[in-house]
Amino acid sequence: MLHTLPDIAQVAIDFARLPLRPDVFTIAPFEAFGALLGPFSLRWYSLSYIAAILGGWWLLTQMIKQPGAPMTATNVDDFITWATLGVILGGRLGYVIFYNPAQYLAEPLAILRVWDGGMSFHGGCFGVIVGCWGFGLANKVSGLRVLDYVATVSPLGLGLGRLANFVNGELWGRPTGSNWGVIFPFAGPEPRYPSQLFEFALEGVVLMTILTTMFWATRARFRPGLLSGVFGIGYGVSRFIVEFFREPDRQLGILPSGLTMGQLLTLPIILAGVLLIINAMRRPATPLLA
Repeated sequence: MLHTLPDIAQVAIDFARLPLRPDVFTIAPFEAFGALLGPFSLRWYSLSYIAAILGGWWLLTQMIKQPGAPMTATNVDDFITWATLGVILGGRLGYVIFYNPAQYLAEPLAILRVWDGGMSFHGGCFGVIVGCWGFGLANKVSGLRVLDYVATVSPLGLGLGRLANFVNGELWGRPTGSNWGVIFPFAGPEPRYPSQLFEFALEGVVLMTILTTMFWATRARFRPGLLSGVFGIGYGVSRFIVEFFREPDRQLGILPSGLTMGQLLTLPIILAGVLLIINAMRRPATPLLA
């Protein structure tokens, strides 16, 4: 019997039946030099980081060809190291401090096991900001203008990361309260919102479209802090909204304020975005920037 569209909309999707697996490929254990090695695997989440770094590097090489760029091609190659360290170190420490401090106080060496998962965007964001300023000081360029360029390409990494979260079947949404949704393994029998895809759409596709249009079609790049400010507001508002559909972290739940930790941490990002935009719009847009 053929189903009507309303009927189909009420059918929950069983995630376990989708052709999705966390690993791109796995090499089974093998013996070499008298020792048992492996198994070794490449995970989609790791691949998303690699793709984001390479994709961001390529986009930056195209952007710096435009007038008024704060970096040269050589600078971009050097900066990728700063950005990668900022994302990994900041993201890991942010997760430890904001989301699971008790576990890591009890077992400090577990902080080093990044392959077990546990990264915070807010920590990674702070790490990248520190990296931009450090890079700027080391190369005698404007760290804020470097941050504008990085903010423009950052939604690429956000979007790929959220897709990888969905493929992993992690960071799922709250129960929909209806027959619509996705039934994730280890999340119970209730259909849940695919909040990872909501974040992919808002933080990735929509934010990338806005910032890319502003960079290439307007003079926004000639107002230091404007693109960074738009990113801060765009990301913060998107994350704040999606948190209403995303399952709160089990170890934290809903905070006494009525917000989730993710929502609470977006508030200073939104405020910083507003202040950056106000400051940027007070200055004339000029391509003659140091």
